[in-house]
Amino acid sequence: MSWLLVAVGAAVGAPLRYLTDRAVQTRHDTLFPWGTLTVNAVGCLVLGVLTGAAVDPSAYALLGTGLCGALSTFSTFSYETLRLAEQGRAGLAAAQVGASVGVGIGTLYAGVELGRVLLG
Repeated sequence: MSWLLVAVGAAVGAPLRYLTDRAVQTRHDTLFPWGTLTVNAVGCLVLGVLTGAAVDPSAYALLGTGLCGALSTFSTFSYETLRLAEQGRAGLAAAQVGASVGVGIGTLYAGVELGRVLLG
């Protein structure tokens, strides 16, 4: 049954990722991938809240593995970073890596604390 929960969460997370990425990126006139950074930060925050709240395995399968797994995207982050580097924009590529790691860990930690306080 867990696989079905993961599939349902992913069915929501994937289009949400695409729509959020496009909505954010169209508001910035830059090559920096703000949309990818945003969806990854949101995914980390939600995953942190779920972890901090110690939700049951079914909720984690649906929201953690399914929704967050499809919402966040390491492959797009990697591709966009490589593309920036190949275009001679090493500074933006490095900024993408630093921001993604820093923001991801920061929002995950904030989410864990939020989950403990609000739901734990």
